[in-house]
Amino acid sequence: MLIIPVKEGENIDRAVKKYKKKFERTGVMRELRRRQKFSKPSIVRREQVLKAIYIQQLRDAEA
Repeated sequence: MLIIPVKEGENIDRAVKKYKKKFERTGVMRELRRRQKFSKPSIVRREQVLKAIYIQQLRDAEA
């Protein structure tokens, strides 16, 4: 459960903004979307390897 302390006289919009940011950082929505479909472990691993290769190529090109 997320708890957002609201100070006396603080704008409610500011509290809502804090709530949204905290909610985004928890990763709840990402987790829900990920669990909507089943991905085979081999496919997940392949995607991780391809992402790592892509990032490494970006770093090599930068240097």
